Amino acid sequence: MNVAPLARRPLVCLKSAVRQARQQKIFSRSMATEVQATSKPPSRSPDRNFYRVVDKKTKTTRSAFAIYPPTSAGLPLIPPTTTNPVAALHDFQIKKLDPTGARTALFARTREAAKVGDILLVTHRRGGEPFAGVCLSIRRAGIDTAVLLRNHIGKVGVEMWFKIYNRNVAGIEIVKRRLKRARRARLTYMRKPKHDMGSVAEYVSAWRKSRRVFQTKGAKGKTGATTAGGKGGKGGKKK
Repeated sequence: MNVAPLARRPLVCLKSAVRQARQQKIFSRSMATEVQATSKPPSRSPDRNFYRVVDKKTKTTRSAFAIYPPTSAGLPLIPPTTTNPVAALHDFQIKKLDPTGARTALFARTREAAKVGDILLVTHRRGGEPFAGVCLSIRRAGIDTAVLLRNHIGKVGVEMWFKIYNRNVAGIEIVKRRLKRARRARLTYMRKPKHDMGSVAEYVSAWRKSRRVFQTKGAKGKTGATTAGGKGGKGGKKK
C-alpha cells in the first residue's frame, strides 16, 4: 500500500478531518426517526429543531413524526385458520357465485363434465344473443375459470372467452359432445382451414328442435285438438 506518512500530508486535509469529526459529534442525533412518547416532553428542543415542533394550541414541544403506541405483548396471537389464504378466498367467492355447484361440476375433471371439442352454448343475463362455438380450451384457475369458444359469423372466425362464474352469464349448455376424446388440452389446430369446423348453427338448430324450443303455445293447442278429435270429430260437427 502506498500510504504517505502523516508528516507529508498537506495541512488542508488535517483541517477538513477535524472539522468533519466535530460535525459528527454535534449532529449525531439529528437524523432520528423515532422519539419515545413521554408524559412530560422535554422543554429544551434539540439543535436546529429538526424533529421537534412547538404545538400552537398547547404551547408544548412535540415530535414531528407520527408515534404509534406499542402493541400489547400480553395478548395471545391468533393462529391463521388456513395456510393458503388465496385459495380460501377463491373457495368463498365460488360458493357465493355458484351456490348450487352446477357450474363447478360442469367443468370439473369428470366424465360427465364438458371437455375440449364439445359445442357449448352460452346465454347472457342481459338479453344478448347467445353465443355457441367449439370449446378450444378450458382455463381452470379457481374463480377465474374460463372457456374459449370458436364459431364462424359471416364466414369469419370469431373466438370469445367466457368466465363461467361471471354474473352476466345466465347459463352454459352442452349442444353436442365430441365423439372421441381429444388428445390435447388446447385445440389450437382447429384454427387452420384443414381442421376448422366452420359455423355451428346447424348443430344448435338441431339441438333446439330436439328440445322443442321453436314450438309455441298455439301450435301445442292446435296439435292437441287434432290428435284428440281426428277426422271423425270433424265429420261429426258437419252432421
